[in-house]
Amino acid sequence: MASNSATRPATASTAKAQPKQRPSLGRILSMPPQWLSKYEDFITKNAGQVSQIESALRSLTYIIPGRFRDAEIASESIHSGVQLLSLYHDNLLQKALSRLPMASLPSAHARYTRYWTQKSSAYRRIAMLLQMVIYTEMLWEMSAKRRGGERSRWKVVVILEAIKAFCRLLLMRITRSRPLVSPVLPEREPIPEDKSPSEDDDALAFRSESELMDDVSVDSPASGLNYGTQTPKPPHEREWTMPRTGMSLPSLPVAGDISSYLLSRVLTADDIKPATKLLNQLKGSSQGAEMLHILSPLIYAVAMARTKDKKSWTPWLVGIAAEYTARQMRDRGLRTTSLEREEWNKRGWAMAWWAMRGAAYENVTKGVVHGVSKRMPGFIAGILEDYEYLWENYYFSTSA
Repeated sequence: MASNSATRPATASTAKAQPKQRPSLGRILSMPPQWLSKYEDFITKNAGQVSQIESALRSLTYIIPGRFRDAEIASESIHSGVQLLSLYHDNLLQKALSRLPMASLPSAHARYTRYWTQKSSAYRRIAMLLQMVIYTEMLWEMSAKRRGGERSRWKVVVILEAIKAFCRLLLMRITRSRPLVSPVLPEREPIPEDKSPSEDDDALAFRSESELMDDVSVDSPASGLNYGTQTPKPPHEREWTMPRTGMSLPSLPVAGDISSYLLSRVLTADDIKPATKLLNQLKGSSQGAEMLHILSPLIYAVAMARTKDKKSWTPWLVGIAAEYTARQMRDRGLRTTSLEREEWNKRGWAMAWWAMRGAAYENVTKGVVHGVSKRMPGFIAGILEDYEYLWENYYFSTSA
């Protein structure tokens, strides 16, 4: 008995002296996926706030005075980083939206791009690569100019334009000769936030439809008092929660709001078309027009790289001629879909950037911009001068 009692303190002291166990390698490797999962949940639950932060950071890089002269690569790195992070967030939110019931009809662009990204992994990967190149092309050009001068800069510009053209031609082949849309990936859509039911919401849930309609009547002067300074929604956009099942039913409109109620529920031809029918397959001259539109930035970049005179009109005329020819060769018949017309309208507005490129800027637009900046207040004139430096020295600053 004495020996047993003597060994117990020794055993206790030995246990105290043992060092704490270090976490195993498997536990350490499992931590990053856990952090990533928590980050994804945070982004999904706070999509609105995340979008505001991204917009604020993006805007900040645009308006910082001296951005392009003193710390151009640093500020462009921030801008490119925000763009790439936004691309990752778009992917997360798209996955979250696919698990939710459809709250409203998506746009034709969203339906078309979502269809191809879900159906074809090749389309999704190539489109992702194309967007990454577009978001970082200015940073690559700035880095090339700082390291190797003008010759290295134009090599990088031509290579990036070749990569973009190759990716677009591959996307055109994957979609079976359909025209490209911009952007090639689905745009971010808002996710409905989960709202915790308050006491007022609980009280509304047990009220009848007629009582709700009395409260939301447009003619009632007290209807706007419950909402403070916010503009009340139209009656047909408000919902009534059934107390037993918890399901929501749309409220019926008042007599004076029937037109807007019916118009909000009208389905167009594009709403019921399959996603593949939103854009027609191109044949003949239409297919040649799309390919020429894809190759025109590369043609212009090669022409600019081979000339040494920034005021020469030859590269500018070659580039705009290719773009204009593609526009004239496109199909203007009745079979053209609304999404295709919308895309060509975007391309038409993008042609305005030709006034800021090459010889057009050096010989015409530059003097106009310089005269306008002299008449602006000091802060705005400083920002405009920084953009003048950007337009004069970097190709991708005016690349549509």
